[in-house]
Amino acid sequence: MEYEQQGGILHIPDGYLSPQTCVAMYAVSIPTLIIATKKVSRRLNSKTIPLLGILSAFSFIIMMFNIPVPGGTTAHAIGGTLIAITVGVWEAVLGIAGALLIQAVFFGDGGILAYGANLFNMAIALPFSGYLVYKLLAKRVKNKWIAAAVAGYIGINVAAFLDAVELGIQPILFHTADGVPLYCPYPLSKTIPAMMIAHLTVAGFAEAVFTALVFVFIQKNLYLVKENHDSATL
Repeated sequence: MEYEQQGGILHIPDGYLSPQTCVAMYAVSIPTLIIATKKVSRRLNSKTIPLLGILSAFSFIIMMFNIPVPGGTTAHAIGGTLIAITVGVWEAVLGIAGALLIQAVFFGDGGILAYGANLFNMAIALPFSGYLVYKLLAKRVKNKWIAAAVAGYIGINVAAFLDAVELGIQPILFHTADGVPLYCPYPLSKTIPAMMIAHLTVAGFAEAVFTALVFVFIQKNLYLVKENHDSATL
């Protein structure tokens, strides 16, 4: 799909979502971002601030490196689950949101109008789903890095699926009288396979490996915010 050549496959550019969809996604994402700001401002400390900054920078960097996948498309890791399980899920929302904003404004990777959708997919749905999966698995496996890897894999695929649905419903909802799509021209039958094949086979494993490796490094060399720590609760 052509839009994938404009940046990472998960970064929706402007012109592919209707104004109505963009407004709806902003309406969901901005209040969540405000809540995250309030929660994080009350619990960041001298230990968590540096780690959040480093991991957010890592997220920014890895999102800029697109991995070629079959079909001529690209995909990339994100790191949202890693931030959620090591620093806190609300911290992950802010960290990824900041990285996405810089990419959209200064690098054209993701649209300004579509920022609300990208924010919802990658900075909200991804860390929350990854965090919940980690919490469920961490109690059942001996090696928590396995739970981190699985959580990272699922989190990025949740974001990919939402991205595919948002794009795929555009031709259904917004078209001319004779059926010509006004925005994204690709139906769900194309967007879902294009997104999910890339992420289930390539990007998901890249996210899992990245999450597990950095998770282990933090455990051994720095510190890991306690699982029941206030900064890691919903």
